[in-house]
Amino acid sequence: MTYNALKAVSLTHVRYQRGDQLGHFLAWVSLVPVFISLGGFVSHFIFRRELQSMFFALGLVISQFINEFIKKSVQQARPETCALLEMCDSHGWPSSHSQYMFFFAVYFTLLTCKGIGGIWNVRTKWAALFLPWSLAVLTMYSRVYLGYHTVAQVLAGASLGILLGGLWFWVVNSMLFCYFPLIEESPFGRFFYVKDTSHISDVLKFEYDNARAARNTMAARKGMASKSS
Repeated sequence: MTYNALKAVSLTHVRYQRGDQLGHFLAWVSLVPVFISLGGFVSHFIFRRELQSMFFALGLVISQFINEFIKKSVQQARPETCALLEMCDSHGWPSSHSQYMFFFAVYFTLLTCKGIGGIWNVRTKWAALFLPWSLAVLTMYSRVYLGYHTVAQVLAGASLGILLGGLWFWVVNSMLFCYFPLIEESPFGRFFYVKDTSHISDVLKFEYDNARAARNTMAARKGMASKSS
């Protein structure tokens, strides 16, 4: 009986040489896009329902579709180490991991520097910007170190990610932003409690103050009810 060749899901299929501590660390770094997508955007949608974050995630999805289209069109092979990694059946130019992370870093930087959402204040802004760019560079390096891509392939992915990240930010905040109120008031927006807090200068303080005010109002009502009874 003959069997067809098996193919692994490449999303989390990351290999490194046994005993290589740096390789082990970089293998985890290489999974950062997965953590951002599943742990970041999914949980953010569940608990926050912010339109800016939804369009941020949508841009990353579009970017990955563009990456796959280019890969299938160019069909540039991965480096020779792909045989050990069982990845020779996929193409390497441009690197999707690098493209994802640099798109994320650019869009996150523009959001933070523009003060959209008001999450970061001046004291923490530059510290917040250091993390995504550090992760982007480490992810790019990890794909070369682990043998999944050549230097040219990760540089191409990073360049495309920067270009698409900046372009998508402009599209969202120059062309689509005016439709945010319509989305909020739509049946979809009302059902899922979708909101936009871009106009609030300090979202954390705004929510903190409103939560305290609601608690104090509820306590006052309970006090009046107990007195009247």
